[in-house]
Amino acid sequence: MTLAPPQVRGRLTAGALLAPLVWFKSGGAAEWLFEPADVADLQDFLRALDPAVPVKPLGLGSNLIVRDGGLPGVTVRLGKGFSGVDVTGDRLVAGAGTPGILLASTARDHGLAGLEFMRGIPGTVGGAVRMNAGAYGRETADVLVDATVVLRSGEQRVIDLDALGFTYRHSDLPDDAIVVAAGFRGTPGDKTAITAEMDRIAAEREASQPLRSRTGGSTFKNPPGHKAWALVDAAGCRGLTVGGAQVSEKHTNFLINTGTATSADIEALGEEVRARVKAQSGIELEWEIQRVGTPK
Repeated sequence: MTLAPPQVRGRLTAGALLAPLVWFKSGGAAEWLFEPADVADLQDFLRALDPAVPVKPLGLGSNLIVRDGGLPGVTVRLGKGFSGVDVTGDRLVAGAGTPGILLASTARDHGLAGLEFMRGIPGTVGGAVRMNAGAYGRETADVLVDATVVLRSGEQRVIDLDALGFTYRHSDLPDDAIVVAAGFRGTPGDKTAITAEMDRIAAEREASQPLRSRTGGSTFKNPPGHKAWALVDAAGCRGLTVGGAQVSEKHTNFLINTGTATSADIEALGEEVRARVKAQSGIELEWEIQRVGTPK
């Protein structure tokens, strides 16, 4: 694909390797990778881009499988210009590139409770909004006020919580809409208690999840009335491998790249787990990890 964009103030790279940018450390290249300097740079770029060219936002790559054939079109990665949190009263406004842990820490520093669970979200604010990320009994919809997005046309729009269509691990945002900021509301609380809750979440994650492995976070959604990890375990999948991909021995709702896995290995392992769970329990697990791009 040839690209004739206007002069950008950010960085535009052809054939950029994506494996170093995602947690699984696997997958193909982006046809084009655009890292805008700021919101205006992103808007100008999208306005000038052929509407037929697909656009895909990329956060920290924590909940993502990029297939081995790579991503066609333009992959947009928001960097430092989109990270940071402003606090006024009980309201926090965070750039989409802000890690969940920074949002939680900023809320704590201002004595605002309710966002402690974001300490357990391994991605960015943008990703949390897009998939209504949650952990430890809470989810993004519980604390979100609104989201600022840039549409494929380059138009910027603020969308209120009620219009985002949040359900469990889902929003109604169009695939090519790019979250650039989000507003949250906390509840005044005791800093010591907030800190203790964040420490508890951090310790629980360390004890129960393979955080030091090449993984993508929770692989499957919890079906109503069930825990995905328990269904996977009951189906005998703990430690199951396909190529260089393995079901974690520590937490069976995590898949791991042991070092040589392709994205095809990881996705095939996930599908094998789904098949075994369906055969054993009759329950069809849904992917929570997003799978994008083309096979090799």
